[in-house]
Amino acid sequence: MNNIKNVFSIKDLENLSGIKAHTIRIWEKRYAVLEPMRTDTNIRLYDLASLQKLLNITLLHNHGYKISKISKFPPEKIPELVNEIISTKSAKNHAISSFKMAMMNFDQTLFFNTYNKLLSEKSFREVFYEVFIPLMSELGLLWQTDTITPAHEHFISYLIKQKLLINTEKVQVVQPTRTDKVFVLYLPMNEVHELGIMYLNYEILAAGYKTIYLGESVPTSSLKDVKKYFDNIVFVSYMTVQPDKEKINEYIEDIKTELLDDTTELWCMGRMTEHIDPGLYSNSIKKFESIFDMVNEL
Repeated sequence: MNNIKNVFSIKDLENLSGIKAHTIRIWEKRYAVLEPMRTDTNIRLYDLASLQKLLNITLLHNHGYKISKISKFPPEKIPELVNEIISTKSAKNHAISSFKMAMMNFDQTLFFNTYNKLLSEKSFREVFYEVFIPLMSELGLLWQTDTITPAHEHFISYLIKQKLLINTEKVQVVQPTRTDKVFVLYLPMNEVHELGIMYLNYEILAAGYKTIYLGESVPTSSLKDVKKYFDNIVFVSYMTVQPDKEKINEYIEDIKTELLDDTTELWCMGRMTEHIDPGLYSNSIKKFESIFDMVNEL
Protein backbone atom coordinates (compact mmCIF):
# COMPACT_ATOMS: atom_id res chain seq x y z
CA MET A 1 0.00 0.00 0.00
CA ASN A 2 3.00 2.30 0.33
CA ASN A 3 2.97 2.72 -3.46
CA ILE A 4 -0.51 4.30 -3.47
CA LYS A 5 -0.26 8.03 -3.96
CA ASN A 6 -3.25 10.20 -3.06
CA VAL A 7 -1.59 13.49 -2.08
CA PHE A 8 0.00 15.60 -4.80
CA SER A 9 2.35 18.55 -5.09
CA ILE A 10 1.60 21.48 -7.37
CA LYS A 11 4.24 20.08 -9.75
CA ASP A 12 2.30 16.79 -9.87
CA LEU A 13 -0.84 18.72 -10.83
CA GLU A 14 1.09 20.52 -13.55
CA ASN A 15 2.37 17.21 -14.94
CA LEU A 16 -1.07 15.56 -14.84
CA SER A 17 -3.13 18.47 -16.19
CA GLY A 18 -0.73 20.30 -18.48
CA ILE A 19 -1.50 23.58 -16.66
CA LYS A 20 1.64 25.36 -15.46
CA ALA A 21 2.16 25.57 -11.70
CA HIS A 22 2.38 29.37 -11.97
CA THR A 23 -1.07 29.46 -13.62
CA ILE A 24 -2.54 27.09 -10.99
CA ARG A 25 -1.29 29.45 -8.25
CA ILE A 26 -2.91 32.44 -9.99
CA TRP A 27 -6.21 30.56 -10.42
CA GLU A 28 -6.15 29.70 -6.72
CA LYS A 29 -5.29 33.19 -5.50
CA ARG A 30 -7.53 35.14 -7.86
CA TYR A 31 -10.47 32.78 -8.34
CA ALA A 32 -10.26 30.25 -5.46
CA VAL A 33 -10.92 27.34 -7.83
CA LEU A 34 -8.83 24.99 -5.67
CA GLU A 35 -8.28 24.86 -1.92
CA PRO A 36 -4.93 23.22 -1.23
CA MET A 37 -3.87 21.77 2.05
CA ARG A 38 -0.75 23.28 3.57
CA THR A 39 2.22 21.72 5.32
CA ASP A 40 3.81 23.25 8.41
CA THR A 41 6.20 25.01 6.03
CA ASN A 42 3.32 26.35 3.92
CA ILE A 43 3.87 24.03 0.94
CA ARG A 44 0.75 23.32 -1.10
CA LEU A 45 -0.61 19.76 -1.22
CA TYR A 46 -3.67 18.50 -3.11
CA ASP A 47 -5.98 15.50 -2.81
CA LEU A 48 -7.60 13.38 -5.54
CA ALA A 49 -10.74 15.54 -5.53
CA SER A 50 -8.61 18.59 -6.36
CA LEU A 51 -6.93 16.69 -9.18
CA GLN A 52 -10.31 15.64 -10.62
CA LYS A 53 -11.61 19.21 -10.39
CA LEU A 54 -8.52 20.63 -12.10
CA LEU A 55 -8.77 18.12 -14.96
CA ASN A 56 -12.41 19.11 -15.47
CA ILE A 57 -11.58 22.83 -15.30
CA THR A 58 -8.81 22.27 -17.85
CA LEU A 59 -11.25 20.67 -20.28
CA LEU A 60 -13.74 23.54 -19.88
CA HIS A 61 -10.96 26.13 -20.25
CA ASN A 62 -9.75 24.42 -23.43
CA HIS A 63 -13.30 24.71 -24.79
CA GLY A 64 -13.52 28.45 -24.38
CA TYR A 65 -14.80 28.89 -20.82
CA LYS A 66 -13.04 31.73 -19.01
CA ILE A 67 -11.59 30.81 -15.63
CA SER A 68 -13.44 33.80 -14.09
CA LYS A 69 -16.73 32.24 -15.21
CA ILE A 70 -15.79 28.70 -14.16
CA SER A 71 -14.92 29.95 -10.68
CA LYS A 72 -18.51 31.16 -10.15
CA PHE A 73 -20.09 27.78 -10.96
CA PRO A 74 -21.42 25.69 -8.04
CA PRO A 75 -19.33 22.51 -7.53
CA GLU A 76 -21.87 20.20 -9.21
CA LYS A 77 -22.07 22.40 -12.33
CA ILE A 78 -18.51 21.72 -13.55
CA PRO A 79 -18.85 17.93 -14.11
CA GLU A 80 -22.29 18.54 -15.68
CA LEU A 81 -20.78 20.92 -18.24
CA VAL A 82 -17.92 18.52 -18.91
CA ASN A 83 -20.42 15.78 -19.76
CA GLU A 84 -22.36 18.14 -22.02
CA ILE A 85 -19.38 19.19 -24.12
CA ILE A 86 -17.85 15.74 -24.60
CA SER A 87 -18.03 15.25 -28.34
CA THR A 88 -16.03 13.38 -30.96
CA LYS A 89 -13.57 16.26 -30.93
CA SER A 90 -13.07 16.28 -27.18
CA ALA A 91 -13.61 12.59 -26.42
CA LYS A 92 -9.89 11.83 -26.72
CA ASN A 93 -8.74 14.38 -24.12
CA HIS A 94 -11.61 13.61 -21.78
CA ALA A 95 -10.95 9.87 -22.03
CA ILE A 96 -7.25 10.36 -21.26
CA SER A 97 -8.20 12.42 -18.19
CA SER A 98 -10.69 9.74 -17.11
CA PHE A 99 -8.10 6.99 -17.53
CA LYS A 100 -5.66 9.05 -15.44
CA MET A 101 -8.25 9.37 -12.68
CA ALA A 102 -8.98 5.62 -12.91
CA MET A 103 -5.26 5.02 -12.48
CA MET A 104 -4.82 7.44 -9.57
CA ASN A 105 -7.83 5.94 -7.75
CA PHE A 106 -7.07 2.34 -8.77
CA ASP A 107 -10.64 2.40 -10.12
CA GLN A 108 -11.34 -0.50 -12.51
CA THR A 109 -14.98 0.50 -12.93
CA LEU A 110 -14.07 3.96 -14.22
CA PHE A 111 -11.55 2.39 -16.60
CA PHE A 112 -14.12 -0.04 -18.03
CA ASN A 113 -16.88 2.59 -18.28
CA THR A 114 -14.56 5.00 -20.10
CA TYR A 115 -13.31 2.28 -22.43
CA ASN A 116 -16.80 0.98 -23.23
CA LYS A 117 -18.03 4.49 -24.04
CA LEU A 118 -15.09 5.01 -26.39
CA LEU A 119 -15.72 1.65 -28.04
CA SER A 120 -19.35 2.57 -28.70
CA GLU A 121 -18.07 5.43 -30.88
CA LYS A 122 -14.75 4.18 -32.26
CA SER A 123 -13.03 1.01 -33.44
CA PHE A 124 -10.49 -0.68 -31.19
CA ARG A 125 -7.74 0.50 -33.55
CA GLU A 126 -8.91 4.12 -33.21
CA VAL A 127 -9.07 3.82 -29.42
CA PHE A 128 -5.52 2.49 -29.31
CA TYR A 129 -4.03 5.08 -31.68
CA GLU A 130 -5.97 8.11 -30.44
CA VAL A 131 -6.11 7.38 -26.71
CA PHE A 132 -3.93 4.52 -25.45
CA ILE A 133 -0.72 5.45 -27.30
CA PRO A 134 -0.83 9.12 -26.15
CA LEU A 135 -1.82 7.96 -22.65
CA MET A 136 1.12 5.57 -22.36
CA SER A 137 3.49 8.27 -23.65
CA GLU A 138 2.23 10.59 -20.92
CA LEU A 139 2.52 7.88 -18.28
CA GLY A 140 6.18 7.38 -19.17
CA LEU A 141 6.84 11.06 -18.45
CA LEU A 142 4.71 11.00 -15.29
CA TRP A 143 6.69 8.02 -14.01
CA GLN A 144 10.02 9.69 -14.80
CA THR A 145 8.99 12.82 -12.87
CA ASP A 146 7.83 10.72 -9.90
CA THR A 147 4.24 11.97 -10.30
CA ILE A 148 2.95 8.40 -10.42
CA THR A 149 4.34 5.26 -8.78
CA PRO A 150 5.19 1.90 -10.38
CA ALA A 151 1.95 0.60 -8.83
CA HIS A 152 -0.08 3.11 -10.87
CA GLU A 153 1.73 2.23 -14.10
CA HIS A 154 1.33 -1.53 -13.56
CA PHE A 155 -2.37 -1.12 -12.74
CA ILE A 156 -3.29 0.79 -15.92
CA SER A 157 -0.94 -1.25 -18.13
CA TYR A 158 -2.54 -4.51 -17.01
CA LEU A 159 -6.05 -3.24 -17.85
CA ILE A 160 -4.91 -2.11 -21.31
CA LYS A 161 -3.22 -5.50 -21.82
CA GLN A 162 -6.54 -7.21 -21.04
CA LYS A 163 -8.24 -5.27 -23.84
CA LEU A 164 -5.38 -6.04 -26.21
CA LEU A 165 -5.58 -9.77 -25.48
CA ILE A 166 -9.35 -9.86 -26.02
CA ASN A 167 -9.05 -8.15 -29.40
CA THR A 168 -5.98 -10.16 -30.40
CA GLU A 169 -7.84 -13.43 -29.81
CA LYS A 170 -10.55 -12.32 -32.26
CA VAL A 171 -8.03 -12.01 -35.12
CA GLN A 172 -5.86 -14.90 -33.95
CA VAL A 173 -8.51 -17.54 -34.63
CA VAL A 174 -8.73 -16.54 -38.30
CA GLN A 175 -6.58 -18.60 -40.68
CA PRO A 176 -3.66 -16.55 -42.12
CA THR A 177 -4.23 -15.36 -45.69
CA ARG A 178 -0.69 -14.14 -46.36
CA THR A 179 2.02 -16.79 -46.20
CA ASP A 180 5.08 -15.06 -47.69
CA LYS A 181 6.38 -14.10 -44.21
CA VAL A 182 6.13 -15.23 -40.59
CA PHE A 183 6.51 -12.54 -37.91
CA VAL A 184 8.26 -13.38 -34.65
CA LEU A 185 7.65 -10.74 -31.98
CA TYR A 186 9.88 -10.45 -28.92
CA LEU A 187 11.57 -8.10 -26.46
CA PRO A 188 15.33 -8.28 -25.72
CA MET A 189 16.66 -9.53 -22.40
CA ASN A 190 15.54 -7.40 -19.42
CA GLU A 191 13.06 -5.45 -21.56
CA VAL A 192 9.58 -5.69 -20.02
CA HIS A 193 7.62 -2.85 -21.67
CA GLU A 194 5.27 -5.11 -23.58
CA LEU A 195 2.27 -3.00 -24.66
CA GLY A 196 3.78 -1.78 -27.92
CA ILE A 197 4.81 -5.22 -29.11
CA MET A 198 1.44 -6.65 -28.05
CA TYR A 199 -0.36 -4.10 -30.18
CA LEU A 200 1.92 -4.83 -33.15
CA ASN A 201 1.02 -8.51 -32.77
CA TYR A 202 -2.67 -7.55 -33.09
CA GLU A 203 -2.05 -5.46 -36.22
CA ILE A 204 0.10 -8.09 -37.93
CA LEU A 205 -2.51 -10.78 -37.28
CA ALA A 206 -5.24 -8.44 -38.54
CA ALA A 207 -3.20 -7.96 -41.73
CA GLY A 208 -3.47 -11.71 -42.39
CA TYR A 209 -0.03 -12.94 -41.34
CA LYS A 210 1.00 -15.71 -38.96
CA THR A 211 2.75 -14.48 -35.83
CA ILE A 212 4.86 -16.18 -33.19
CA TYR A 213 4.62 -14.10 -30.03
CA LEU A 214 7.51 -14.72 -27.62
CA GLY A 215 7.02 -11.75 -25.28
CA GLU A 216 9.47 -10.13 -22.92
CA SER A 217 13.12 -10.79 -22.08
CA VAL A 218 13.94 -13.27 -24.86
CA PRO A 219 17.57 -14.45 -25.34
CA THR A 220 19.03 -14.61 -28.86
CA SER A 221 19.42 -18.38 -28.53
CA SER A 222 15.61 -18.75 -28.38
CA LEU A 223 15.29 -16.74 -31.59
CA LYS A 224 17.75 -19.11 -33.26
CA ASP A 225 15.53 -22.03 -32.26
CA VAL A 226 12.57 -20.52 -34.12
CA LYS A 227 14.60 -20.45 -37.35
CA LYS A 228 14.61 -24.24 -37.33
CA TYR A 229 10.85 -24.27 -37.89
CA PHE A 230 10.09 -21.37 -40.25
CA ASP A 231 11.46 -19.71 -43.38
CA ASN A 232 11.13 -16.05 -44.39
CA ILE A 233 11.02 -14.76 -40.82
CA VAL A 234 10.67 -11.11 -39.82
CA PHE A 235 11.80 -10.63 -36.21
CA VAL A 236 10.02 -7.66 -34.64
CA SER A 237 11.38 -6.03 -31.48
CA TYR A 238 10.47 -3.00 -29.37
CA MET A 239 13.48 -1.54 -27.51
CA THR A 240 12.25 0.92 -24.89
CA VAL A 241 15.01 0.68 -22.26
CA GLN A 242 17.05 -2.37 -23.31
CA PRO A 243 19.62 -2.98 -24.64
CA ASP A 244 21.01 0.25 -23.17
CA LYS A 245 22.79 2.76 -25.40
CA GLU A 246 26.22 1.40 -24.47
CA LYS A 247 25.34 -2.12 -25.64
CA ILE A 248 22.77 -1.77 -28.39
CA ASN A 249 25.21 -1.73 -31.31
CA GLU A 250 26.88 -4.88 -30.02
CA TYR A 251 23.42 -6.44 -29.68
CA ILE A 252 22.42 -5.54 -33.25
CA GLU A 253 25.75 -6.91 -34.55
CA ASP A 254 25.05 -10.16 -32.68
CA ILE A 255 21.53 -10.42 -34.14
CA LYS A 256 22.92 -9.72 -37.60
CA THR A 257 25.56 -12.45 -37.27
CA GLU A 258 23.42 -15.08 -35.54
CA LEU A 259 20.03 -14.66 -37.25
CA LEU A 260 19.88 -12.54 -40.37
CA ASP A 261 20.31 -13.69 -43.97
CA ASP A 262 18.63 -13.23 -47.35
CA THR A 263 15.31 -14.61 -46.01
CA THR A 264 15.37 -13.19 -42.46
CA GLU A 265 14.85 -9.59 -41.34
CA LEU A 266 14.79 -7.53 -38.14
CA TRP A 267 12.24 -4.74 -37.72
CA CYS A 268 12.84 -2.64 -34.63
CA MET A 269 11.55 0.48 -32.90
CA GLY A 270 11.61 2.16 -29.49
CA ARG A 271 13.69 4.82 -27.73
CA MET A 272 16.89 2.78 -27.65
CA THR A 273 16.99 2.47 -31.45
CA GLU A 274 18.04 6.14 -31.55
CA HIS A 275 21.50 4.92 -30.45
CA ILE A 276 21.96 2.36 -33.25
CA ASP A 277 24.86 3.19 -35.56
CA PRO A 278 23.29 4.08 -38.95
CA GLY A 279 25.98 1.99 -40.60
CA LEU A 280 24.37 -1.17 -39.20
CA TYR A 281 21.16 -0.72 -41.16
CA SER A 282 20.74 -2.80 -44.31
CA ASN A 283 18.03 -4.46 -46.38
CA SER A 284 17.60 -6.94 -43.54
CA ILE A 285 17.48 -4.40 -40.66
CA LYS A 286 14.81 -1.70 -40.58
CA LYS A 287 14.11 0.90 -37.93
CA PHE A 288 10.66 2.49 -37.55
CA GLU A 289 9.83 5.76 -35.83
CA SER A 290 6.33 4.74 -34.73
CA ILE A 291 3.84 1.88 -34.54
CA PHE A 292 1.89 3.61 -37.32
CA ASP A 293 4.95 3.51 -39.62
CA MET A 294 5.57 -0.17 -38.98
CA VAL A 295 1.92 -1.09 -39.58
CA ASN A 296 2.04 0.80 -42.89
CA GLU A 297 4.98 -1.38 -43.96
CA LEU A 298 2.87 -4.57 -43.73
